[in-house]
Amino acid sequence: MFKSVRKNFITGLAVILPAIVTVWLIKFILDKTNMIFLEPVVKSLKPFIPDSIVLVAIAKILVFILLVAAIAVIGFCTRVLIVRNFFSRFESKILQFPMIGKVYGAMKEMSHAFLGQSKGIFTRVVLVEFPRQGVYAIGFVTSEGKGEVQDKTLEKVINVFVPTTPNPTSGFLLLVPEKDLIRLDMSIDEGLKLVISGGIVPLPDSISIKKKHGDTGN
Repeated sequence: MFKSVRKNFITGLAVILPAIVTVWLIKFILDKTNMIFLEPVVKSLKPFIPDSIVLVAIAKILVFILLVAAIAVIGFCTRVLIVRNFFSRFESKILQFPMIGKVYGAMKEMSHAFLGQSKGIFTRVVLVEFPRQGVYAIGFVTSEGKGEVQDKTLEKVINVFVPTTPNPTSGFLLLVPEKDLIRLDMSIDEGLKLVISGGIVPLPDSISIKKKHGDTGN
């Protein structure tokens, strides 16, 4: 019984912890932003706007505009080769952290998907029989099996990440024989939206499935 409780606890923790960390991080950033920028803006405007409610509202609007401008400047700077290389090195360091790296990687992948910039850690979308034969799950290919994993398997295996719904920051790493994968024509963006929405987001009519035996069905 203890083993069952422990297993369920670890599984539940793996599901909610990324979400908790992400929410905490967002709240932390917002609190720090208000502490750094809001108070100075309020003080500078106070002689001109006596009404405290109006003053705070205008200050928040100005801080928001300042943040948008700062993000736009960062986006522009990342287009410059030298700055882009600096960000790439900084990002690679973040990805090396056990927990933060996974949360950051997943959040980056999702943000790229919703912003139409999905060139990330996933290479293509596939269907894989999981958790049992005859039941299919959406998976994202990350890389080909290498090293000891590939040496000790009889067939060529592919690393497939199967995310959970609606929180795709957790999931399962499956090492699937290449011949057992069903390739999908959908983009990474469409695959992530399908997973996050729990299947609510409809697929385009052009989506088709490449069957294992070679024929195609809509």
